[in-house]
Amino acid sequence: MTSAEFNWKQVEQAELNQTFDLETALSHIKFNEDGLVPAIAQQYDSGEVVMMAWMNLAAIKETLKNQRVCYWSRSRQAYWRKGESSGQVQHLKELRIDCDGDALLVFVDQVGPACHTGRRSCFYAVAEPEGLRVDSEPLIDPAELYAK
Repeated sequence: MTSAEFNWKQVEQAELNQTFDLETALSHIKFNEDGLVPAIAQQYDSGEVVMMAWMNLAAIKETLKNQRVCYWSRSRQAYWRKGESSGQVQHLKELRIDCDGDALLVFVDQVGPACHTGRRSCFYAVAEPEGLRVDSEPLIDPAELYAK
């Protein structure tokens, strides 16, 4: 199958365990105008969603090659290898592409907190009818996370 022949509908209709060329599939991810796709990081064994970040094609390829998650930092305009400065590494367990090719689910083994606030998850703010409630405390003081 050539790149021009590939589409996500074929994947949707594929038989169990049918495979497609990885390079071709990656080239058909629907990146936004900045060349990025949202990536949800989920702890592989507990199912806990720990963070959301962005990846470009090069970050996806590096993640798959090195089995250590790499994102694209929009604020720094640079690659962000999770844990580079904090030591809170994400080891890749599995990377999945959604049915439309416009979002990623990254199963990780998160070492320590995932959030820059020192919390396990970036999703610690719970929206309730009464207001926004913080449901977890930092595991590590953020100043300690980045003191290395």
